[in-house]
Amino acid sequence: MSLRQDFSVSALIAGFVTVLVGFTSSAVIVFQAANTLGASRAEIASWMWALGLGMGLTCIVLSLRYKVPVVTAWSTPGAAMLITSASGVAMPDAIGAFLLCGVLIAVAGFSGWFERAMSRIPVSLASAMLAGVLLRFGLDVFVAMKTQFGLAFAMFIAYLLARRWQPRYAVILALALGILIAAFQGLLHLGEVRLELATPVFITPHWSTPAMIGVALPLFIVTMASQNVPGVAVIRASGYHHVPISPLIGWTGAATAVLAPFGAYALNLAAITAATGVRGQPVADRLGQVAGSVLTHVRDSRYGRITRATRHTPAAWCRSSIVARRRRQVSRRASRATSSPTSSAPFRTRCGGRS
Repeated sequence: MSLRQDFSVSALIAGFVTVLVGFTSSAVIVFQAANTLGASRAEIASWMWALGLGMGLTCIVLSLRYKVPVVTAWSTPGAAMLITSASGVAMPDAIGAFLLCGVLIAVAGFSGWFERAMSRIPVSLASAMLAGVLLRFGLDVFVAMKTQFGLAFAMFIAYLLARRWQPRYAVILALALGILIAAFQGLLHLGEVRLELATPVFITPHWSTPAMIGVALPLFIVTMASQNVPGVAVIRASGYHHVPISPLIGWTGAATAVLAPFGAYALNLAAITAATGVRGQPVADRLGQVAGSVLTHVRDSRYGRITRATRHTPAAWCRSSIVARRRRQVSRRASRATSSPTSSAPFRTRCGGRS
């Protein structure tokens, strides 16, 4: 199928929502983490450039390679950890720690260690971890109502109504309403906004034992436990059980190692952003996979799991029923020494099975 045939407005909107949620939900935390390490404005811009480039490339390449929507993101818990634990660490030392973290993630992925560990974690436990992440994300709506009740409540109601009638466009409609209300209330301040191209800033890594122990190892553990585990849960819950997890983890680690000198501290499988965009059954077309990652193209098939269940269960039931019916027929006809294969034809037709 060609890219033009597979393109849809809902794919574009879903991708925009994924990028919007990914950047606006935690970009401030990344800024604070960079400030903690004494980064300049140019270096902060380089951080965002490296993280955005790494996410885009891993989404496109992995989605095309494995024919599923793969969504990656920066490690939000990792950035929060840097704010509290990396104070006083020199930027070159931190860059060296980022590089080591990327290498550790790549080794954990390509070696198969992480996938083997995930296979021993109950699905219910991984789903509970994902639910914990998303629960706080959803409850923050009511926290926002304390300061901007009219804005937050109107967006909340718009989202609920849109989910009922136009689920594909629920987030974008709520966003559009929020922008209109904010503009009407004078809450938008766009006078100081300027569009500029980010310039990557290369920082030579410096290997420091305290930074390796105090930054690299905690960053690796936090990223794997708080981001990659829920990210795998999203992929599995969305029906993509055939996707190999090891290369996904490995290539995010490799991308982190390559882009670490520019400020990419940790890349991983997305949890929140993937949960907002990846829902429905797997699709086979190539643009669907790229849009599912970068543009997060996933057709809204909320009944995908029910469809898969009803596609396989009745067939198995029909086959077992046909076998039992054949045995009864043979038992009854054995005494007459005759056979009539046409008698079961209507049953085969109704069940869609074969004799």
